[in-house]
Amino acid sequence: MPIKNLREFHVGAALLMLASIALPASPAHAELVLSQLIVNLGVTSKERDDIEIWNNSDERAYVVAEPSEILAPGTAAESRSAEPDPEKRGLLVSPARLILEPGQRKLVRVAAIGPRQDRERVYRITVKPVVGSISSAETGLKLLIGYDVLVLVKPATPHPSLSASRSDNHLTLRNDGNTSLELADGKQCDSSGKNCVDLPSKRLYAGAEWTQQLKSNLPVEYSVISDGQSTRRKF
Repeated sequence: MPIKNLREFHVGAALLMLASIALPASPAHAELVLSQLIVNLGVTSKERDDIEIWNNSDERAYVVAEPSEILAPGTAAESRSAEPDPEKRGLLVSPARLILEPGQRKLVRVAAIGPRQDRERVYRITVKPVVGSISSAETGLKLLIGYDVLVLVKPATPHPSLSASRSDNHLTLRNDGNTSLELADGKQCDSSGKNCVDLPSKRLYAGAEWTQQLKSNLPVEYSVISDGQSTRRKF
């Protein structure tokens, strides 16, 4: 399986860990590359997907994949639940531990378990290298870079719904549906329509809302993406 958009997985969405351990004085790098950082488990399209992990370093890598469910995502009440039982968690990640030799690639299977719920379930899988056995008398620094993979398990019947409200130069967008939405390619143009300002993109989870301050009270346009379907909307 080829690695897609390789450069994207060396930046962003990575979690950085520094550990002082016994090893040669020069820093060592345990570098992993993932085939994807977002896994979308649709209702009819697929119940499972695979993440390819590539050890792009010159030393053996010990890797763990730790899944957690994100409760109330995108809200002030957001929390992370690390339920150890896959059936109760609703998500299977296998294997949870891997050993990768230099240049080796392996697959991690991600599968939804049990009936779909009324609302999309959101998970994060922390894929990270861990320190293996060390045999050196010198103290140094080992750089461990991991990833937080987003997993979306779609509801039984997705109902995307986005509402908006304006107050002066503030725009509030709320996801009133049961599945997440992506807001992309946002723009606000002047009255001539020629001079435009790019607006930030956002993933808006079910039940969450987002307020941003604009430069004027003129209309705003966004592409609203849900389950691969994109609609251009004006607010």
